[in-house]
Amino acid sequence: MKQLSGLDASFLYMETPNTYGHVNGLAIYERPSPDFDPYAAVYQRFGSLVGHLEPFRRRVVEVPFGLDHPYWIDDPNFDLDFHVRQIGLAPPGAADQLAEQVARIIGRPMDRSRPLWEVYVIEGLGDGRWALLTKTHHATIDGAAGVMMLKLMTDESADAPWPYEPVAWEGEPLPTDSELLKRTVNHLLTNPVKAARLSLKMVRNFADAAGLSSVSGIAVRSRDLITSTAGRSEQATALSEQVKRITMPLTPAPPTPWNKSVGPDRRFAMRSTALANIKQLKDATGGTVNDVVMAICAGALREYLLRRDALPDEPLRAMVPVSVRTGMEEDPWTNRVSAIIAELPTNCDDPIERVARCRAAMHEAKQQLDLVPADAIMQATDAASPVIATAAVRLIARLSDRINLPINVVISNVPGPREELYFAGAKLDHYIPVSTISNGVGLNITVHSYGDKLDFGLVADRELVPDLWELVDLHIDEVARLFEASGAEWVVPQRAPAQRRGAMKQIAPKQPTAKKSSANKPAKQPAAKQASARKAAPSKAAKQASAKKSSASMAAKQASAKKSSASKAAKQASAEKSSASKAAKQASAKKSSASKAAKQASAKKSAGAG
Repeated sequence: MKQLSGLDASFLYMETPNTYGHVNGLAIYERPSPDFDPYAAVYQRFGSLVGHLEPFRRRVVEVPFGLDHPYWIDDPNFDLDFHVRQIGLAPPGAADQLAEQVARIIGRPMDRSRPLWEVYVIEGLGDGRWALLTKTHHATIDGAAGVMMLKLMTDESADAPWPYEPVAWEGEPLPTDSELLKRTVNHLLTNPVKAARLSLKMVRNFADAAGLSSVSGIAVRSRDLITSTAGRSEQATALSEQVKRITMPLTPAPPTPWNKSVGPDRRFAMRSTALANIKQLKDATGGTVNDVVMAICAGALREYLLRRDALPDEPLRAMVPVSVRTGMEEDPWTNRVSAIIAELPTNCDDPIERVARCRAAMHEAKQQLDLVPADAIMQATDAASPVIATAAVRLIARLSDRINLPINVVISNVPGPREELYFAGAKLDHYIPVSTISNGVGLNITVHSYGDKLDFGLVADRELVPDLWELVDLHIDEVARLFEASGAEWVVPQRAPAQRRGAMKQIAPKQPTAKKSSANKPAKQPAAKQASARKAAPSKAAKQASAKKSSASMAAKQASAKKSSASKAAKQASAEKSSASKAAKQASAKKSSASKAAKQASAKKSAGAG
């Protein structure tokens, strides 16, 4: 049973129904053979590591009323099947389909009654590869510890023997509330000043809530008295003097579309570029790899906001996590991370000048960090009260839509392994970081280097940044813009983006039909009759189709008969016309013969008279 450090516990305190404290990584692997079974390999490898790695078997136990930091215990009800899971993508298995599944998984809180990790074997990728999504709470590991864990799970050659055999271990019984409270009392007794300040803080909060201003004032005066009576150690005094010299920004950062309270759902988008190209730009611009990465992010954010007519006149501010590991830590599975705040030159339209400004801003921010020793930062978080920390997170959640925080975005650059890695013979192609967001800062940009690649992973609130793929593409566009502005030549041609299915077309809703009045509405039939009617409908339709066919055939015959009758009538009319013409000729001949006879008779008569 081991207590969490204040920094580790702070990632538990930051959680709300819409914000989560887990961090994630998406590994893309090749298949070493057609019959390779990724799920079986992952299940076997993680199962054998549980006894070797504390983060895989320990769960959180919280102190009643949040009076002290929680504890780790080995889970007495460990269930490997709960932690190792498998899903598949629907065809065509495009990059945006993979990203959508990742976004859904990271948009769910973790079960604190179990060890705080999950892994997902994802198959069905369109190019035949498979993916492994690891989801681990930040209370367990930081970015540097995550890289250590990645190297433990993988090998440096495809045929390397797996060195870890399963180790037997036993879970611890869950402590009772009374046991936890006893531990809390003993812990606070070793630090009476902290205990007194915590108690007075709680008294003051309750008094303020109840409207008892006199009690609240007494609590404040008592706290000041404790401070003056207890005094300060030389270390505390020196630390106080160092803190006075730190000029952290306290004014609100300029507004952007994503600096609002976040919902429960996420978006994720990813792209990759060659690390050799970034190093070429480093040499061409006189900066470091990190300066170039920061300038790429600044240029992409600038272009994104310009397209939406939302670019502030002032430069944006980024919080940049910084590892403070020395390599001498007794417990590697804990957080050793701090952060700096640096300006992003989004108000500058020159890509080369942006690199120079990023270099200056990062240098100034690192000087501020150097003023405070890393151990002092850890001690400060250990002294923080869980009650106060949780209340502060809730306050930020309530105010994030009313005021802007001092930062706009979180940008992290995590250096990863340079050598090629393999998982049970499967070659690792990409390791894409998948981080987290919080209220007021709905966008996270994390960059992870592995081998000869630099992978960008962007996470955002689903509603605040609906076009996250456009933003991640702008990061790669900015790489090209820097090459053009610097005159440097590409070392490796930029690869085209992976296949994307794109948004599916929505089916237009049917137009509603006019409702019939109830007077004309037929009576509702029983279900059996309705089923019988549905069953008879196809047969009835077939009969109707046959009847229509027969009717059409009959109509054709009738049309043919009519045509034949018309032709016959035409012939009869022609015959009758011919007969009439013949009769007319005969009548004319008779008439001519009669006229001739009359003339002959007249001639005879004339001859007789003479």
